[in-house]
Amino acid sequence: MTYGNSSARGGYRQSLDYSAWLQPAPLLSGNLVEVAPWARIVVADHAEGVLGTAVRELSRGIREAYAIDPKVEASLRDDASAVIVGVIGRTAAIDGWISPHHADAIDDEGYIIQPILSENRSLLVVAGKSEVGCLYGVFHVLRLVRTAQPLTEPIVETPINPLRMVNHWDNADGSIERGYAGKSLFYRNGDIQYSPNRITDYARLLASVGINAISINNVNVHEVETKFITEDYLPSIARLAELFRAYGIRIFLSVNFAAPIEVGKLLTADPLDRDVQAWWDDTAVRIYRHIPDFGGFLVKADSEFRPGPFTYGRNHADGANMLARSLRPFGGLLIWRCFVYNCLQDWRDRQTDRARAAYDHFVPLDGTFDDNVLLQIKNGPMDFQVREPVSPLFGGLQETNQMLEVQITQEYTGQQKHLCYLVPQWKEVLDFDTFARGEGSTVARIASGELFGRTTGGMVGVVNVGDDGNWTGHSLAQANLYGFGRLAWNPQLSSETITDEWVRLTYGLNDRVVQTISQLLLSSWRTYENYTAPLGVGWMVNPGHHYGPNPDGYEYSKWGTYHYADCKGIGVDRTEEWGTGYVGQYHSPNRERYESLADCPDELLLFFHHVPYRHQLKSGKSVIQHIYDTHFEGVEQVRDMMSKWRELSGLIDADRHQAVMERFEIQFQDAKEWRDVINTYFYRKSGIPDEHGRTIY
Repeated sequence: MTYGNSSARGGYRQSLDYSAWLQPAPLLSGNLVEVAPWARIVVADHAEGVLGTAVRELSRGIREAYAIDPKVEASLRDDASAVIVGVIGRTAAIDGWISPHHADAIDDEGYIIQPILSENRSLLVVAGKSEVGCLYGVFHVLRLVRTAQPLTEPIVETPINPLRMVNHWDNADGSIERGYAGKSLFYRNGDIQYSPNRITDYARLLASVGINAISINNVNVHEVETKFITEDYLPSIARLAELFRAYGIRIFLSVNFAAPIEVGKLLTADPLDRDVQAWWDDTAVRIYRHIPDFGGFLVKADSEFRPGPFTYGRNHADGANMLARSLRPFGGLLIWRCFVYNCLQDWRDRQTDRARAAYDHFVPLDGTFDDNVLLQIKNGPMDFQVREPVSPLFGGLQETNQMLEVQITQEYTGQQKHLCYLVPQWKEVLDFDTFARGEGSTVARIASGELFGRTTGGMVGVVNVGDDGNWTGHSLAQANLYGFGRLAWNPQLSSETITDEWVRLTYGLNDRVVQTISQLLLSSWRTYENYTAPLGVGWMVNPGHHYGPNPDGYEYSKWGTYHYADCKGIGVDRTEEWGTGYVGQYHSPNRERYESLADCPDELLLFFHHVPYRHQLKSGKSVIQHIYDTHFEGVEQVRDMMSKWRELSGLIDADRHQAVMERFEIQFQDAKEWRDVINTYFYRKSGIPDEHGRTIY
C-alpha cells in the first residue's frame, strides 16, 4: 500500500478549479470584505476529533476571507467579541445562549447559528448536539461569509435525510466504471494508493454539503476488491477511513456475495447455511476491529451476472438479512441495490418488460427485511435516462427502509463532456407525488423514512469525481456534486437556490456572471433532452460505453431497452389494457394518468405508449414534428450556450473560461451529430418530411 503526497495535488492546490465551491475568498473583484467583528477570536474548549476539524476549517475560512489569523482560545473572555463553537450540553460557553426551543428542533447532525449583538461585543454561536453538527454549522457560516450574506438572524438546520451518501464505482486497477474525470482517488495497479492530502481535500468538499457516508469501491466487485474485507487490505482501508472520519464521513464497502467461496474457501454462499452466516459474522468482527465506525456493506446481487441468493433458491430478503445480522451488533447498515432484472431478454418478446422487474422482485418481500437493511432504488425503473418516470417502488414499498439512488456521473447525459445540470431532474423526482398515503406522499418523504415511519432512509449518488485537476472533468459538472449534497440535506431547497449558491461560491459575486451561469445550468437538462432521445423513449446510445447516438444500438439486444420504432410509429406499450401492465404498479391517479393516451404527459408518452408518428401531442405538434423540431432547437440552444459563455471572457479567470469553452465546442459538434442521426433515422422510418423543409439526410 502506498501513501504520501501526490505530485498532482501540489500542481492543483492553488487552482480555482481544484478549490471548487470552497474558494479561498468571496472573490469580490479581488477585494477583501469588511472583517466581521466576531472573526478575530475562535472559542472552543475542545480541539480534537471532528470538533477539531470544525475549528480548523473555521480558522482557515476566516483567514482566507479576511486575511487575518484568528486566535483560538479555550474560554470566552468577558466583553470579547468571538465566534464560539461547541456541543450543546458539553460546552459551557454556549449553553446560556441557545434556546431550548432551538435545541429541540435539531437532531444529532443539526446545528444552530446564533448571532448575539450588543453595544459592547459581537458573538456568533455555532452549536450542535454532536461534533459533526458543529462542523456542518461552520460550513454554513463560511458559505454565508463567502457569498457576503448577512449573519443577523438565528439559523436552525437539521438534515431531512439520515443517510447522505456517495457511491464510488472505483476499481483496484485505478479505473472507474462510468468515470469521466480521470482515474481513481484511491487505487492504482491493483493496490490501495492515495494521497492523504487530496483525500482530505475531497472529504472537505463532501462534508461542506453534508455528505456523511461513502462507499469506496465498485458495486461490481472484482477479484482484488473481494479481498478488501481481509487482513491484507483492512489496515490500509482503516487509514483511509481515518481521513474521512475527521470530517464525519463513514466508510462503506461494496462486497461480493460469493466472498465466502472466493475468500473463505467454503463450498457455498447460501445465506441460510450456518457456516456462511458464521463466516460473515467473523468478517464483521474483523472489519470493526480495524474500523470501529465502519458504515456497512453495499451489495449488488443477482443482477447483470453478479452472484446472489438466487443461486441457492433464496430470495433478496434472505440474502440481505444474513449480511445485516452480521453487521447489527456494531450498528452497521446493509444496503441492497434494487437494480435487478433479466439481462438476457429476447427482443422478440413484447411482454417481458425490464421496467417491471424491480417492483416485481421486491414488493412481494415488503416487510420481510431487517431494520438495518436499506433498499437502494434508482430514481427511474430503467437506468438513469435523461427522462423516465419515477420508479413505482417508491410508494410500492411501505414497510421497508429505502433510499433514492441518482447518478451524479453523467453516464447517459453527456459524460461530463456536455453540460447537463441534473438538479432540476432530481427535484422533479423528489417532488413526485406517489399518492401511496394520499396526496402529498412525495418521493422525498418516502426516501427519508418520514412518510411510513421507517427507522432510516436517505439519498445516494453515484459520484462523478476522479483525479482530474478540477475533480469532475468539466468544471461546471461540479455543480451536480454540490447540488446532490444540498438536496440530500434538504430536498425542499429549490433548484434556483442551489444553483445561485454554487455559482456565487465557485465563480464569485459579479451579477452578470451569476445570472449567466445560472441560466446556462438551469436550461441545460432540457437542452440535452432536446437533441437526444425524445419523449421518454430513452437509450438510443452506442452500446457499452453509452456515448453518442445509435437509435438501434440496443434495439435487438438482450438488455431489454427497446423503442419498437417501425414505419408506422414508435414507443413501448406499457398499459394494463394492451401492453406489459407496468402502469399497474403505480397508485391512482398516476395509474390512470399514465394509462390514458390523452392524459399521459407528453415528455413520457413513448415510455408508456406506442403511437403513430402523426399522433398529436398536447403542444399541437405531431410526434414526428416534435422530434424534428426539438433536435434542431437543441443544437441552436447549445450554440446559444456557447455564445453566452464566450461573453463572460474577462469576467472569469482565463484558465477556467477556456477549459469550459473547449467542452462547449465538443458539445456543439456532438449535438449536431445527435440531431442528424436521430432526425434521419425517423425520417427514413416514417417517410414523413419536416414541415419546415430543413436538411435531413
